Amino acid sequence: MPDRPDPRLPAARFDERLSVPWWWWPVALGIAGLLAAEVHLGYPGVRAWLPYLVTAPLAVAVLLRLGRHRVQLTADELRVGPARVALCHLGEVATVPAESKRRSMGPELDPAAFVLHRPWVGSALRVELVDPADPTPYWLFSVRHADELAALLAGHTGAPADA
Repeated sequence: MPDRPDPRLPAARFDERLSVPWWWWPVALGIAGLLAAEVHLGYPGVRAWLPYLVTAPLAVAVLLRLGRHRVQLTADELRVGPARVALCHLGEVATVPAESKRRSMGPELDPAAFVLHRPWVGSALRVELVDPADPTPYWLFSVRHADELAALLAGHTGAPADA
């Protein structure tokens, strides 16, 4: 069933779900089938079908949970996973290419920053917060179309987007 946006929320100008790659699905279901077959081991009765009934939905649930977060930009706010911030509180926006992501999330990371990292998404975006009441210096989050979102955010913040 496709995701349907809440009609009470403003229309999103940018909307990206950080779902797992498509090839994870057959791999996860294959592993679930192998685990179920090991438990089954030719026994008749309930032990023959119960492991399949448990492991397949469990694999699906894990993959759906891993890919549950969204990155959305509406007319007045940026939403990244469970966090949201008004566009008036955004400062400088910089894209973080895949090659630099490890350094940005390691030695250069401020412990007070908000981070939403998905290892299967290559690029990331770093957005500075200029709200004096918020102790978070910046957000660093994975997003597949970082350049597109940076351009949209730069139009709202007045800050240039780094490429």
